[in-house]
Amino acid sequence: MELGFPVVTVAIVIVIIYLLSSIKVLKEYERGVIFRLGRLLGTSKGPGIILVFAPVDRMVRISLRQEALEVPPQDIITRDNVTLKVNAVIFLRVIDPNKAVVEVSNYVYQTSQFAQTTLRSVLGEVELDELLAHREKINLRLQSILDTHTAPWGVKVANVEVKQVDMPESMLRAMAKQAEAEREKRSKIIHAEGEFSAAQRLVDAAHLLSTEPVSVQLRYLQTLTEIGVEKNTTVVFPVPVDFYSGIQKLLAGPPAPAKPAGS
Repeated sequence: MELGFPVVTVAIVIVIIYLLSSIKVLKEYERGVIFRLGRLLGTSKGPGIILVFAPVDRMVRISLRQEALEVPPQDIITRDNVTLKVNAVIFLRVIDPNKAVVEVSNYVYQTSQFAQTTLRSVLGEVELDELLAHREKINLRLQSILDTHTAPWGVKVANVEVKQVDMPESMLRAMAKQAEAEREKRSKIIHAEGEFSAAQRLVDAAHLLSTEPVSVQLRYLQTLTEIGVEKNTTVVFPVPVDFYSGIQKLLAGPPAPAKPAGS
């Protein structure tokens, strides 16, 4: 009888310690996938306090928070044969903890490998200008392909962003020359359009002045007034070309009489 009480006490203490060790606390963003004797239970547990009776039960913690996965730089050859180094970032989260544990050994690693191969294959089908100008469309295509692959694992790819595009120095210089040529082209076009508008306005002004010859004299006097305001002592008198032609006719004299025919 004296040995029975210590044994019972020890057994009770062991049971209490076992029950305390079986208590697990899961955070709001965590779920526990329970395997009982190797078989998966129907639904994941948590959040809050749950009981895991080891060694019969084994629990795998899965976080439901969104994760950012960076894809290492990949060597890409675009459709127009330009060599690039491109990396990306993937935003994903687990929506089905049971599938994320059972269907794949490591969903983060698997998603990273799929992302690398998908990035190379998709960007190899586009040209450099399309990659730089329509990056949003390429991001949506990458997200759609990756989400299709990861859906059977209970993983949702929320977004994919092409992070950085590294180009060779020769390509950067060529693009700089192209941009400079484009700016020079626009500058020449704008200058030519300005010259055309100015010429058109001069033609309109000439037509307007030709309707009233006196307006030419008024314009001439207005020009002299503007010159006088600037305190300029030089005055320019424009002489019409018709005036010179009249003087030439006077200096040449009367035309010679025509000789009669047959003389």
